[in-house]
Amino acid sequence: MRTRKVPMRKCVACQEMMPKKELIRVVRTPEQEILIDPTGKKSGRGAYLCGKEECFRLAKKKKALDRALKVQVDDSIYDRLQEELSRVKLHG
Repeated sequence: MRTRKVPMRKCVACQEMMPKKELIRVVRTPEQEILIDPTGKKSGRGAYLCGKEECFRLAKKKKALDRALKVQVDDSIYDRLQEELSRVKLHG
């Protein structure tokens, strides 16, 4: 049986390559809406963050999501991401 290729993506904060499934995807939809995409399948421009607390803080400080999504990311998105990170840590 052939082994499948694991898709790799780069965290916008720490620049580390990781398997796509281990990262949290933030997407800018064609309607210019910023969403957290747990499925990883929504259409639009995506940016990935690993689940590390320090990466989240670094991304917010350096506005890494703003650059990756090519749009101003509102603080409410960062708040929702913070909640998502907490939930992932509790369940993971």
